[in-house]
Amino acid sequence: MIIIGLTGNIGSGKSIICMVFESLGIPVFYADIEAKKILHNKKLTNIITEVLGKEILNTEGEIDNKKLASTVFGNKQKLGLLNDLIHPEVYQAFTKWLDHQNNSKYAIIEAAILFESGFDKYVDLSINVYAEKSIRIKRISKRDKIKETEILKRMNNQLSDEEKIKLADFTIYNDGKLVIPQILDLHKKISSMKKEGA
Repeated sequence: MIIIGLTGNIGSGKSIICMVFESLGIPVFYADIEAKKILHNKKLTNIITEVLGKEILNTEGEIDNKKLASTVFGNKQKLGLLNDLIHPEVYQAFTKWLDHQNNSKYAIIEAAILFESGFDKYVDLSINVYAEKSIRIKRISKRDKIKETEILKRMNNQLSDEEKIKLADFTIYNDGKLVIPQILDLHKKISSMKKEGA
């Protein structure tokens, strides 16, 4: 099976693109959702708290996602430490999930930081979802109800759009252009490919 990494900067619309692929019968593993689940594993919560401090916890002693975000997105060292703890767990969950995907020509792993995390070494091809920065800021502001300063902090921890376009094998433009024809075209291309070494 061909493994596709699908990425894109925050607010680019990766989830909607993935939903279209799923409607075509393509299985999608959501790395970012899996990472959030792993965050709330009690054993990992304790380790993360030791590394990042108790200020990331809520009154119930659980990790507060907003407090965690404001702690790590302004500090590259802390973000790196958090990623080092979470990424091996996400990869393990992905390989287990992949073992059960036998009925499709290819499968997708959706990961916002595919290249930044080194996850791209586990995929055969990559797709980047692009939208202009101003569009992405509006989308995130509406979706997450957070200030532009917080949005920019998160954006600054991701590769630039230009870098992601260079690194990716394909780019889907999701800034007003029709995306369905782009997805159908990619689906046709990938479905006709053979995995290297197969």
